[in-house]
Amino acid sequence: MTEHQEFRAQVRRVLENEVPAALRGKATDSKTHIWGGRRETFACPESKVWLKVASERGWTAPTWPKEYGGGGLTEEQAKVLRDEIVRLEMPPPLIGFGLTMIGPTMLQFGSEALKREHLPKITRGEIRWCQGYSEPNAGSDLASLQTSAIREGEHYVVNGQKIWTSYGELSDWMFMLVRTDSSSKKKQVGITFLLVDLASPGVEVRPIRLISGASPFCETFFTGVRVPVNNVVGETDAGWTVAKALLGHERAMIGSYMGSGGRRESAGAWDATALHALVALAREYADGDPILRDRIAQLSMDELCFYLTVQRSADSAAAGHRPGSETSLFKLYGTELNQRRQELMVGIRGPQALGWDGEGFSPVELQQTRDWLRSRGNTIEGGTSEIQLNVIAKQVLGLPD
Repeated sequence: MTEHQEFRAQVRRVLENEVPAALRGKATDSKTHIWGGRRETFACPESKVWLKVASERGWTAPTWPKEYGGGGLTEEQAKVLRDEIVRLEMPPPLIGFGLTMIGPTMLQFGSEALKREHLPKITRGEIRWCQGYSEPNAGSDLASLQTSAIREGEHYVVNGQKIWTSYGELSDWMFMLVRTDSSSKKKQVGITFLLVDLASPGVEVRPIRLISGASPFCETFFTGVRVPVNNVVGETDAGWTVAKALLGHERAMIGSYMGSGGRRESAGAWDATALHALVALAREYADGDPILRDRIAQLSMDELCFYLTVQRSADSAAAGHRPGSETSLFKLYGTELNQRRQELMVGIRGPQALGWDGEGFSPVELQQTRDWLRSRGNTIEGGTSEIQLNVIAKQVLGLPD
């Protein structure tokens, strides 16, 4: 056997012998998904076992260095691991912003002390992270943020408010942008990237109820919160560079997930499961409609083209290139694809997709209503579509202002 084949055989032995078989076929079951953190309840006990098995081997962050809790795997080995997990249709052992956003950013910009303190906890699922970027008067114009951090000895004293803090009420730590210097005429100067323990005195988190009925977003208030100076990632007053790098990771994540309809890569190939489900839905509610057939075909082709584009970016990342401004393309197109998908599903079900409660609607139909309403925020969160178009025009296409 080649080294590659030996590694695949090793992965298969672990997945088939040490991970509960009950997780097979549960890749899309949200109850099996582990975000980690102090408040994790482990709704699925088998997932807790899977997390332990994976974290002991560094498989929750397979390509991160071993000294930070990662697996130290090559990109090729990491792909083998992903393929084998998908082959069994298992959920990932751990998900969350620690792995997809702050972790990669800290690997690039964090001090050695910060990396050793936080990254192993992320890989073990011990700490859950949220993002503190937007403010009531600094959304698309993020550089206008006013949450202040004034240095007092070896601490910053933070005062201000963040909004649209996804899962803030369930998180333990926040990576956030603060204003440490207001003297420069250029708004991007004087911003610092800071890590804050949400258990600190003076932090208050309030959920925001959305039109879908859910409350994944929060507003977070900081009143005299003391944060160690050593919690700065990168350079003081130069956090805008760190912020942009993290946005690259965020936009790639949002775009890829939304553009795929939440599907996961299927052994490196396009997954047509969602397409088959959409066709089955059309046959149930609107069989024989030629216009609807064309819309489904167009959506499927667009999703496949998007998938191939994301794959090219993944290949570039495997070659050592960090995500850049092109991630705005993924965020823009992926989120608009999801909105088109949700509108199509509502159109297929017709009035049955517009129920809020009651015996006249199935649980699936009621969930469709909420998914459709929730999708309206896709083109706002993580940077509006208008902002993405500006980034694409200036930084990808090189067009003049």
